Amino acid sequence: MSIKPFLIAVTDDRLSRLRQKLELSDFPDEHLEAEPWQRGTPSSDIKRLAGYWKNGFDWHGIEAKLNSFSQYTAPIKVEGFGTFDVHFVHQRSPNPNAIPLLFLHGWPGSFIEATKILPQLVEGGKTFPAFHVVAPSLIGFGFSSAPKPGFNVDQHTEAYHNLMQSLGYTQYVVQGGDFGCLIARFIASKYGPKHCKAHHINSAIPAEPSSTSHPGLHAKIKDVPLTPGELAGLARTAEFSKEGNGYLRQLSTKPQTIAFSLTDSPIGLLAWLYEKLHDWTDNYAWTDDEILTWVSIYYFSKGGPAAANAFYFEIEHREPGAFAGAQAYVNVPLGISRFPNDLILLPKLWNPTMGPIVFEKEHTGGGHFAAWERPDGLVDDLRVMFGKGGDVFQCVDGKSGYED
Repeated sequence: MSIKPFLIAVTDDRLSRLRQKLELSDFPDEHLEAEPWQRGTPSSDIKRLAGYWKNGFDWHGIEAKLNSFSQYTAPIKVEGFGTFDVHFVHQRSPNPNAIPLLFLHGWPGSFIEATKILPQLVEGGKTFPAFHVVAPSLIGFGFSSAPKPGFNVDQHTEAYHNLMQSLGYTQYVVQGGDFGCLIARFIASKYGPKHCKAHHINSAIPAEPSSTSHPGLHAKIKDVPLTPGELAGLARTAEFSKEGNGYLRQLSTKPQTIAFSLTDSPIGLLAWLYEKLHDWTDNYAWTDDEILTWVSIYYFSKGGPAAANAFYFEIEHREPGAFAGAQAYVNVPLGISRFPNDLILLPKLWNPTMGPIVFEKEHTGGGHFAAWERPDGLVDDLRVMFGKGGDVFQCVDGKSGYED
């Protein structure tokens, strides 16, 4: 297998074309009397960001920062679909006993979500475990190849497992949120416990225990009142279902229609993604550079700005449903971190329906993009879960993550 070093290198011609499109943009009227964000992304924010994107944003400076991380591409075969170039960050810890960790991002994120936690994860060895970190761009995202029709969660699962094998990590652990959570669950189901020894997720979506499927849990739930945090989580879930998931219906039914706007209009792409960055975080103070970096990775992606949308269509047309598959009990150790402004927050007593719980943590702040919003919290959770005294200590080839 030909694993090649990779550097992000957007040409000046592409940057010039982006600026031309921004110069020719038209903006919708804004209802100033309406509550901000109630109807979607405010024009005033997009005008400000568009002006900076055109005249001040230093993409080449961002490239230099991203290129400080060790990046590669590898041709990965997926049965029935051929070969895909998978882009990934791979940072080995100086500690030879480090635990191989596969980090899987979601939408509308990218491999960049790993960059805040990676420096901390590769450290360690004395008082907490160290990790070798592999953070791919999911196929269809960033600088990986575009997917093909029918490329579903099953194929994503195979691709990243094959990537880990190609890097010599025959055993590994997984961390994922959003799509990454979905794929992590399928990896654990298909490749655990032989290869995938444990998995940690945020964005957990467990099934509700019933009197027939989980009689003991069902009886316990009837006797244990919901906590204030769980009640708030159910309210957040209901709000998202009513007011926040229109994008899901669009992308899971007619992704090609919105693809024209996202591909042709950088303003359309910016408004589309920025809404989610704003709404799905917990009062996170996004800088203009952060917003435009996230959006630019989509704009300059190998498959195009809309390639990632195919995932929604495929998982919603899978039989049986992808989310039902992710909810099934998987006998691989499971850790769950819960952040209060995530999108779906179900009662914690439902979690054991997913597998043997070895770690749980309910955080007091944070939203959907845990690795970006609360990097210290997520790193601490992984250190505790895989550290000394934990149920999965030395679960990977006897590697402890600690110095000998």
